[in-house]
Amino acid sequence: MMRLRIYDVALGVVKTIVGLLPRVQRQDPDLARQMRRSSSSIVLNLGEGVHSRGRNQGARFQDAMASARETTSCIEVCIALGYLEGKELERLLDQLDRVVATTWKLIHRR
Repeated sequence: MMRLRIYDVALGVVKTIVGLLPRVQRQDPDLARQMRRSSSSIVLNLGEGVHSRGRNQGARFQDAMASARETTSCIEVCIALGYLEGKELERLLDQLDRVVATTWKLIHRR
């Protein structure tokens, strides 16, 4: 099975998010569910995009990029509300930036 290198980074994001969810869940269950869904969507759309062609492939990579941005926003909201803090968040946000940059390149490659 063909896999993008960024797929493993996205899986790492999901694993990190899962570890953060209990802290968010106690304060805001809806936000925790949104983080779980958006982070999972990154990986699912990358996997689907690899095996799509033409416009469908671009759309899946666009969806993955949008989900990465949504996940970033969820984390930023958690930080702003005081639900999350710590150095691991910096690394997580860097990984999400990498996913966004890579999917942007995948969408715009010729």
